[in-house]
Amino acid sequence: MYAVVEIQGSQFKVEKNQKLFVNRIDAKEGSKVSFDNVLLVDDGKKVQVGKPNLSGTSVEAKVVAHKKDDKVIVFKKKRRKGYKVKNGHRQAITEIIIQDISEKKASPKKEVEITKKTTAAKKTTAAKKTTAAKKTTAAKK
Repeated sequence: MYAVVEIQGSQFKVEKNQKLFVNRIDAKEGSKVSFDNVLLVDDGKKVQVGKPNLSGTSVEAKVVAHKKDDKVIVFKKKRRKGYKVKNGHRQAITEIIIQDISEKKASPKKEVEITKKTTAAKKTTAAKKTTAAKKTTAAKK
């Protein structure tokens, strides 16, 4: 089972017990973090794709450590001007371990109630349109 989840503006394909390095998360080491912006879930039998995300689905993770990534070198140069600048930085990252991918199944009763409400609303608007059309045609005659 795997999921595609958005963490700190980046999308990751995650599985249970996977170690992952993401941009710095504001959480203490050892604490649990939940990510609700799940875009896709595949359980081997069925693939669920969100529009844009899946409601009721979350990914649970544990913060292992806060670290710094490898050095990124920023080099600027303008040719024939004698201008060279070399700078660099190390990006702050967080190491996490995915513990669980949980899905909430929507109850069929709620779906039935929603469909009943929408069909009732469609019937009332259709009835209003037909009576208004009849009145305008009668006024034209």
